[in-house]
Amino acid sequence: MKAKDREAKKNLSAPELASELHTAQEKYFKLNFKHRVTRLDNPLELRQLRRDIARFKTWLKEKQETK
Repeated sequence: MKAKDREAKKNLSAPELASELHTAQEKYFKLNFKHRVTRLDNPLELRQLRRDIARFKTWLKEKQETK
């Protein structure tokens, strides 16, 4: 995720962040399954998605704590 995208997504509301998180988790699951069956062209995508998921979870927790 690029810095501009990161800033834009960090300022999303909690429900929007939750939907982004769900989308990222689905994508990660599908890519991971595909990687187990056949090798991916770019396996670093898995690492990037894992980190994005962690960011979304962190931002969601921060938003929930401020309420």
